[in-house]
Amino acid sequence: MRLVFAGTPEFAAEHLKALLGGEHEVVAVYTQPDRPAGRGQKLMPSPVKALAVAHGIPVYQPVTLRDPDAQAELAALAPDLMVVVAYGLILPQVVLDIPRLGCINSHASLLPRWRGAAPIQRAIEAGDAESGVTVMQMEAGLDTGPMLLKVTTPISPDDTGGSLHDRLARLGPPAVVEAIAQLAAGTLAGERQDDALATYAHKLHKDEARLDWTRPAPELARQVRAFFPWPVSHSLLRGESLKVLAVHEANGAGTPGQIIAVGKDGLTVACGEGALCLTRLQLPGGKPLAFTDLYNSRREVFTVGSVLGQ
Repeated sequence: MRLVFAGTPEFAAEHLKALLGGEHEVVAVYTQPDRPAGRGQKLMPSPVKALAVAHGIPVYQPVTLRDPDAQAELAALAPDLMVVVAYGLILPQVVLDIPRLGCINSHASLLPRWRGAAPIQRAIEAGDAESGVTVMQMEAGLDTGPMLLKVTTPISPDDTGGSLHDRLARLGPPAVVEAIAQLAAGTLAGERQDDALATYAHKLHKDEARLDWTRPAPELARQVRAFFPWPVSHSLLRGESLKVLAVHEANGAGTPGQIIAVGKDGLTVACGEGALCLTRLQLPGGKPLAFTDLYNSRREVFTVGSVLGQ
């Protein structure tokens, strides 16, 4: 079959790699326009574009697919199927109708739970026991299409947004390859989603990464894990921004945000319920460090009785 692939970040690039090694021809790749990145704000290609260019595949980067010229350009490719993974642009119905077999999407959740932009992080933040990848037939609604194939994985107590992302990036590509094979053979039937079970995974924002110490310790522990490596949970300590990279629940009580113990294991901070032991931290201009190493160099900052968040 003639495939068109649409995707942007590394998660999508892993899927494209799997398709490049398969029996179907990837005739074109669609990805977001190059974005400024780094200190110099130099325009950088997406991981998907870099991979496509390395394999000599034509790359298209329209600002929108609502433009009739962009739609005509896609139609001229005469694709049998469009594979969409974390593309970042809305596909209007006219685009969904162009490929002979429509468009399929690899979504990093067990639909209908966690439709939307940040399913990996929201699953950890909510305390879900498992996650996975759903390959679905796309329709005009946001992640509402018929489910074609699912793969699941447990969420472990030490999973972070990064570790779960990487695991799903390994699980998704084989699922897409299998779904394409069954679509080509005409043996794959979609299952309608139960909208009553749907939840929405809102896009991550930096302003929600500030730790609210009045919340229970288990909730904050999940937030820290979910928001690593981005946007990274943080708090204020003596007027400095303190990035909190790793924690575990601990015994203790006190005013929310108050440092109640300093030890080899970490910095114990009281929460609205229970306490957290902060084990890996980062101060402005410094490197991420285990608390013991940071304490040895900045002992004066971490004193029992000080209150984070002020």
